This record gives sequence, C-alpha cells and structure tokens, in this order.
Amino acid sequence: MSGNSFGHTLVLTTFGESHGFAVGGILDGFPSLIDIDLDFIKSEMNRRRTGRDFFSSSRIEEDQLEILSGVFEGKSTGAPIAFMVRNTDAIPEHYLQLKDSYRPSHADYTWEKKFGIRDYRGGGRTSARETLARVVGGALAKLILQKQGIAIFGYISQIGNCSLDENNLPNKIYSAISSKIGCPDPIVEARMISLLELAKSDGDTLGGIISCKISGVPIGLGEPVFDRLSADLAKAMVSIPSVKGFEYGAGFISSSMKGSEHNDLFISQDRSITTKTNHSGGIQGGISNGNEIFFRVAFKPVASLMKDQETVDREGNKLVLKGKGRHDVCVVPRATVIVEAMAALVVADHFLRNQRLGRTD
Repeated sequence: MSGNSFGHTLVLTTFGESHGFAVGGILDGFPSLIDIDLDFIKSEMNRRRTGRDFFSSSRIEEDQLEILSGVFEGKSTGAPIAFMVRNTDAIPEHYLQLKDSYRPSHADYTWEKKFGIRDYRGGGRTSARETLARVVGGALAKLILQKQGIAIFGYISQIGNCSLDENNLPNKIYSAISSKIGCPDPIVEARMISLLELAKSDGDTLGGIISCKISGVPIGLGEPVFDRLSADLAKAMVSIPSVKGFEYGAGFISSSMKGSEHNDLFISQDRSITTKTNHSGGIQGGISNGNEIFFRVAFKPVASLMKDQETVDREGNKLVLKGKGRHDVCVVPRATVIVEAMAALVVADHFLRNQRLGRTD
C-alpha cells in the first residue's frame, strides 16, 4: 500500500497497526539545532491517550516514546527523526467475532476488497491508534513553529447537537483551557458532558466539531494553485479518521452571504496593511495573508457501538454484531491534539519550503 507519507519538505511517514508490535514514524526534512523538548512531546501524547476519562476507550497504553535517530544531546541533528511507541495493552481476542464479518461504517469491507487481506484486530492500520505517530510528528513540528512565534490552538466548539457560540469568544484565546474536554465555555461544556454521559448509558456515540486558530503566521505561506495552504490543511484534516467535513474562514456560511458582506476590506493599522474583517480565515488565493488562520473540522459519531447491529459476513449472510469491546463514546475530546498536530505539520512544511526559497527570514 502507498499513501503513508505526508508533506513535501517536512515529510512524516507513519507505520504500525492497532494491535501490532508498535506504531511510529520517520520525520524527514527536520532542521538541525532545534531543542527537542521531550516533556512537551509527552504532554501532547497524553492529550490523545485512552483510558483517562469515561468517554474514551478503556484501553490503557502508557505510550512510552522511543526516539531511534535524529536527536543528539537534546538537539535535532538534521537527520531523519525516527521514533516508535510499543503497544502494550493489545487484546486481539476481543476482535475474533469480526474475523469473518464487516462492521457498519468501518473500513473492513473496502480494505479487504482492495488488498485481499484484512487485519481484523481493532482495524489494524485503519485504527485511530495510527494517529499517535501524527501527534508525535506534530509536536516536533510545533517546536519549529514556536521558534517563529507561531501558535496553534484547537478547542471543541460542538458535540452532538450542543454547540458553542464562537462569536462571544475573546479574539485571542491562545491559552490552555482548564476543562475536562477542551471547550472554552464551562457552561456549554457541562451540557456537552451530559450528552456524552447519556450517549454512554445508551450504548451509543456522538460526533462533533473542533475549531482551530493559528496565530503568528507570516504573509506568504502557500502556493497559488495545487499547493494552496488551504488545500493542504483540508487534506491534512480529512485524512484524520472519522473526519467528514472541513471549512476555513466563513466556510459554508459564505455561500449565503453577499460579496459586499464577505469581502475583507484592506485597512492600514500600526503602519502595516491588514483587513477589517477575516472572513477569508487568514488565507487568500491559497496564500497566508498575515491574519489569524481559522478553520473547523467535523467528526462523525464513532462507528463502534455498545449496541447490537445488523451486518453481513463474507458470504453475504445476515448476522447480528454484538456491541462489546473498548471504544470511545466520542473521539472529539482526544482528537483536538491530532487536529493541532496535522495543522503544525502543514504550516511547518510550508514555512520550511519558503525558507529554502529565501522567502522567509
């Protein structure tokens, strides 16, 4: 299979399966002399770790990072950074009932038809366990961006039918949210948690929306045709398991606006040129304009339920799939760091491309 690498100048290749020996990656194109903050990387990994809350899978993985190359005396050497995390709480026998059947809304059927073989142990390569390598790669990318004053901040703006009024948020909310699931409004978050508790008691699942803001991005990241910054962000986000939608700036709402309402008028401010509004979400013509980049990512409900579901086996015979196993009620709380990680990889990649071309300091 192909398609395991992401990026142009900064390239992340991931490997591993949900119940295999390990998951990991190789990050190529990483610049030298970057301080590698292992505590920061671990804190990012912990944000997506299972077994910490009632709404996440009860699988207990300590996620001990092993860096195999590319780092010496606490700094990057410029060589590929290879890393892995061993799987320690894999229980393949939990998935024996899936060996000859197809789970609704999973990749079981399509994978088997494409490759002629399928790892039924938790979905194998299609499992969200793979995203751990993205989080490590994204944490490393964030270390590059931090030196440039670029900050990435994701938060939950919707779970189920409970949504946050983002118009009432402060313009700058780039600080850690002291909350259980990562919603900046404690009142709305309490409602979200109640929905999660109800879904769990019903053996059901929920989806939601993660919003993300990126500050400090210089003007000029992105190319004007196929390698648009917006297009690369879209690909990065939609590559995350369970993602079904992406929009940036005014997004889908812009389709109902008039041009006179949507246009971001240019103004002079503090001896520089900016825009009066930011309906463009910080990207115009595929290129960053210096304003805050803003986008939203929609996640479907988790497909693995604790309810019995009808399905078929390889022969097309009907059967009932029993609702059991260790599954998330909602992936959104653990996915915020994955969204940030993929955004970091995209922005760092474009920054390094510009740097090689002499377009940035």
